[in-house]
Amino acid sequence: MFFYSHPYKPIIFPNTKTIICGTLPPPRFHFNELKDADVNFPYGSKDNLLWQIFDSIYNLDLKYENSNFAINQRLDFLKKNQFGICDIVESCTKTKLDASDKSMQDIKLRDILGYLKKFPNIDKIFFTGKSSINSPFYFFKKVLKENNIKFEIVENNILKVHKFSFLDRNIFTFSLISPSNAANKAISSNKIYKYKKSLKEDFSIFDFRVFEYKKALEFKI
Repeated sequence: MFFYSHPYKPIIFPNTKTIICGTLPPPRFHFNELKDADVNFPYGSKDNLLWQIFDSIYNLDLKYENSNFAINQRLDFLKKNQFGICDIVESCTKTKLDASDKSMQDIKLRDILGYLKKFPNIDKIFFTGKSSINSPFYFFKKVLKENNIKFEIVENNILKVHKFSFLDRNIFTFSLISPSNAANKAISSNKIYKYKKSLKEDFSIFDFRVFEYKKALEFKI
């Protein structure tokens, strides 16, 4: 059993409108044992596709390397496009060194509602995961329930969108496919993915991720 804490503080700016919310990066980030193609930044694992998705949508020409230049590219993007990053897990214990959320125990959550109060421009949350146990969406639902905040579904077709009211403002949440390659199997069996692939043979699992994120970014609240 070992203790594992989040190596990064939330990154939120006064103008932030959308926060990206996950759980914890792979353990090597906690132990500062990064690989050459990792970026020392949230979602900086070379195996995580979040930044590749944004790169594809916004044509960012990002560097994928352990450098200050790569870090500053991502910070500039977040600030310019009114994004923030606020993962929901502060710390946990694990029985083995893996990146799976399912192996987390003794979980301590961050005060996510406190951040929403501190930054009143936030009106969207992008969860990097669906509703499985120990996903960010799973934890967030528990937080709302504990605070007697009503959580209602707005859309459950291509996107899974919920809404809740907090301090006299509506906030919309989007449960998106995990940017981890572990979600590839789930995508391959998704009916929308299968349909799009039937129309275009070279439509890939990565293309589907980009498609879903574009839909979330275009969603009118």
